[in-house]
Amino acid sequence: MPSENNLASDLQLIVPNLHRRYSGVTATNRMVAPILATMYRAAWLGPHAPDGIAQMGFADLLKLWRRRTPLIWHARRNDEMIAGLLLRALGWPLKLVFTSAAQRHHKRLTRWLIRQMDAIIATSELSASFLKREATVVMHGVDTKRYAPPADRAAAFAEAKLPGRYAIGCFGRVRAQKGTDIFVDAMCRLLPRYPDFTAVIVGAVVPEQQGFADGLKRQIDAAGLQSRIVITGELEIEEVQRWYQRLTIYAFTSRNEGFGLTLIEAMSSGAALVAARAGAAQFVVEDGVTGVLTPPGDADALVTALEPLMRDPASAAAMGERARARVLEKFSLDAEANAIAAVYRTLG
Repeated sequence: MPSENNLASDLQLIVPNLHRRYSGVTATNRMVAPILATMYRAAWLGPHAPDGIAQMGFADLLKLWRRRTPLIWHARRNDEMIAGLLLRALGWPLKLVFTSAAQRHHKRLTRWLIRQMDAIIATSELSASFLKREATVVMHGVDTKRYAPPADRAAAFAEAKLPGRYAIGCFGRVRAQKGTDIFVDAMCRLLPRYPDFTAVIVGAVVPEQQGFADGLKRQIDAAGLQSRIVITGELEIEEVQRWYQRLTIYAFTSRNEGFGLTLIEAMSSGAALVAARAGAAQFVVEDGVTGVLTPPGDADALVTALEPLMRDPASAAAMGERARARVLEKFSLDAEANAIAAVYRTLG
């Protein structure tokens, strides 16, 4: 935490995170905030603070009232925009920035809030098209050191003690929006043909989705694939990173998505990618080169795209190498942080 003596005078950037539940928005924020903290005197306000950035409490925030030097308040949700506007109205010297990942028409309140911001960032050209005002497109980045190919993918897979020789994965909360059912449908068709593969679903089953998850388990049981379609439940981030390293193929099956961070996490880890055209997939993936794009919600198309890669794991490995190279070139955390910092500099 910044010291009491210099907090009010030295701080330049507040990164608010006002949601207690850990989400994709929180995850993307946690990754880039420590990089921004190397460029600005920054502090994180709220739960889930990452290493590498100072933490501040609401008592620290009170000390910034009527400070003369402007502070950047970088919101990523409606409630954070509202909080920033209220604080500014009450005397906090805030410059307000909002990052939007939504790919839909915004509700009236959100449109009004967006108009009040000093600068807007969109995570893709598609997200920017719904904002009705000028925005800077800054796509998310990934920590290419943490999400990196293993020295030996076969050995990494063997650690999991799963059947076969190769893993195909689908990560994210188990729910229809993430297309977990599309993945299970495809696996029930493909795994009997390709005994060297095991499918892995890495993600939490939240209570309101328990019925959906139970339906998937019944489908898996009916197909006799209990040992070859594994649902891990929620895992610590380090273990999730290890699961990426065990994958030969990653299936991004979301029906709709803000950005879809797992896209670049899997690519950075060197997995071949088959991705539904949701979130930023069409902007991230070079179709046929660093991945294969399919229509959202289409299990038949997913099967068609996955089968050649499962038939020829060497071609999947080559695609994974190209995907890793693309992330290194275009989607590093440093590239994201530098682009955000350029927006900050326009605020004066």
